[in-house]
Amino acid sequence: MSDDELLAWLRLVQAPGVGPGATRRLLAAFGSPQAVLRASPASWREVAGHEAATGLAQNHDDIATLHASTVAWLRAAPETRHVVTLGDPAYPDTLLQIADPPVLLYAEGCLDLMRAESLAIVGSRHATPPGRDNARQFATHLSQGGLCIVSGMALGIDGAAHEGALVGSGSTVAVVGTGLEQVYPARHKALAARIVTDGLVLSEYPLGTPPLAQNFPRRNRIIAGLTRGTLVVEAAVQSGSLITARLAMEGGREVFAIPGSIHSPQSRGCHRLIQQGAKLVETAADILQELQWPSNQATTIAAAAAATDGASPLQGLLDAMGHDPVTLDALVARTGYPPAELNGKLLDLELDGRVARLPGGLFQQRQQL
Repeated sequence: MSDDELLAWLRLVQAPGVGPGATRRLLAAFGSPQAVLRASPASWREVAGHEAATGLAQNHDDIATLHASTVAWLRAAPETRHVVTLGDPAYPDTLLQIADPPVLLYAEGCLDLMRAESLAIVGSRHATPPGRDNARQFATHLSQGGLCIVSGMALGIDGAAHEGALVGSGSTVAVVGTGLEQVYPARHKALAARIVTDGLVLSEYPLGTPPLAQNFPRRNRIIAGLTRGTLVVEAAVQSGSLITARLAMEGGREVFAIPGSIHSPQSRGCHRLIQQGAKLVETAADILQELQWPSNQATTIAAAAAATDGASPLQGLLDAMGHDPVTLDALVARTGYPPAELNGKLLDLELDGRVARLPGGLFQQRQQL
């Protein structure tokens, strides 16, 4: 779009008192942001109300600053940086179907991924090691099957899902709650750079927007809206991931959940979702079959998963461990191994990626997908 058109969009979207609903009504009535701004205050009041009309009538110097910084940001990487507006051909149809579609989207990376067949993978920021493994492995298998993986680039499950997706062929989209000129959390700077190169980062927030707490639950509607369904890997009962799942359900999208230990707080949100009708899944193939994804891709993924689940000379110890966290003393009692020998076997299983050592002296078998 031209610089003048971008300025008109920013003036409309950033005007105080003009929320997303009022913005969409104004655009429906007048056709374009330039036409909105040329209309009379009386027309604004009739369409969007007094507060919106008052906000549109004000001059705001900060809009000029935002416009200049946005133009500079776009021109620094014109092939990968974009501002996508409601009604733009690149705007994803799936987002138009949600109750509150974003009016503007700032994008960096491969813009075509906004319209790709995709699945959201979300979960706790305070994920367990097995939870992160599950997110990474599910994302890899689903990406290899051709699905784009959408998440929020938060710590824990989100980050693991993006990492796993980048191993496959379907790539990944990160929907963030800040302006795109910054990375939050900062420790995901390298991950963000990889996503920009091989995926897409999206935000509805203008450049300069800091990581404000209220923005992250709101961006969840975009994660749910972009996708055919949402997989929740781990979530406490009060987790923000359940917001994404609820929005997916309300939008008629599929919701999947991975069950866990009844003793783990990070499993209770998933169990509640299953009680409410989410589909319990154990493998990536379960999801592809539910989505009626091409059967050859589902079969390929099932075969790959089976290949990674071969027999182990330490299978007896894994069987004794079960799938819940367990102490060393409990394993000594179950197996009869002396503690020193048992520690050696557990170390072998850790190095092989079959067992995770948890805080509090606990061990847990990692799920092999």
